[in-house]
Amino acid sequence: MAEAYIVGAVRTPVGKKKGGLSTVHPTDLAAHTLKALIERTGVDPAAVEDVILGCVMQFGPQSMDIARNAWLSAGLPETVPGVTIDRQCGSSQQSIHFAAQGVMSGTQDLVVAGGVESMSVVPMGSSIKAALDMGMPFPFGEMWVERYGKQEISQFRGAELMCEKWGYTREVLEQFALESHQRAAKAIANGYFKEQIAPINGVEDDEGPRADTTLEKMGTLKTLKEGGQITAATSSQISDGSGAVLIASEQAVKDHGLTPRARIHQLALLGDDPVYMLTAPIPATQRALKKAGMSIDQIDVVEINEAFAPVPLAWTHELGADPAKVNPNGGAIALGHPLGGTGAILMTKLLHELERTGGRYGLQTMCEGGGQANVTIIERL
Repeated sequence: MAEAYIVGAVRTPVGKKKGGLSTVHPTDLAAHTLKALIERTGVDPAAVEDVILGCVMQFGPQSMDIARNAWLSAGLPETVPGVTIDRQCGSSQQSIHFAAQGVMSGTQDLVVAGGVESMSVVPMGSSIKAALDMGMPFPFGEMWVERYGKQEISQFRGAELMCEKWGYTREVLEQFALESHQRAAKAIANGYFKEQIAPINGVEDDEGPRADTTLEKMGTLKTLKEGGQITAATSSQISDGSGAVLIASEQAVKDHGLTPRARIHQLALLGDDPVYMLTAPIPATQRALKKAGMSIDQIDVVEINEAFAPVPLAWTHELGADPAKVNPNGGAIALGHPLGGTGAILMTKLLHELERTGGRYGLQTMCEGGGQANVTIIERL
């Protein structure tokens, strides 16, 4: 099978809700990242065979195939098509999988993968409200109810169910959240993210991290559910952002004088209980490692999306991973989670951290709506 190489990866800073990126049209947000990717890699944009972007709320300003519209907005060749996909929070990680698989199959040589989400412009749940306005149950019909019954299906309930199953108290979750902010603040102060970010709208750094937060401050927040453990402090932040990655074949590397920065080593997917919703990264990672013939100890850097604190905590426990290797520069609790953009943003962070530290293998995973997970293992070159 042909190899697929990452030859470029860039992201916007992640803006907080109603922050510095909230006035940027989502199409322009993605266009900015695509343009930066082409400029930084120096590739002929007409040679790109497809643009695959993830976006969750494909509604309003994010509708009508934002991948195609963003490419054109960036002033790039009309001959290059684009497609927008939705695997919930894993949408742009899935776009990387599709791009890599196109190259590995031998049917494509140069593919852009990425994602975008402006949660300030298109609030989470916009499509649900639209469906209810149409008079239809959302998102489940009668056949779903026959299988799973009438019960709450949400990421918030899933997070609480994880706390119950693994015995995580509010205090444990808040300690994890505090460390996420501390790691992110340190990374920003030390300039770890500078090379990977394409500033936009006057914003140069991620806006989410709170260097001055404390356990005492977190303790004043109300839980999202009465009697529950989860608060806003132990949940991912509502954010705006975009990321893009250029995937190339060996032939494209030669033809365009590109420098391979990492090799796609393993791709895996798995579904799990849709009621728990957030647990799939655990068995999906186990599958990926087994397919790769690797142990978790061989992984130098892990990026797992901090949708809620129990997700990375349970994953780290079940996999026996070294906590120091997991989200070493903070995660979505501090840095934010712009839904469809997060997968490409995490991959950009993962690649740059491997290069900064000299690590060899990196692993990325995240929980996704419907109880799903993507796992990507890359090898730095």
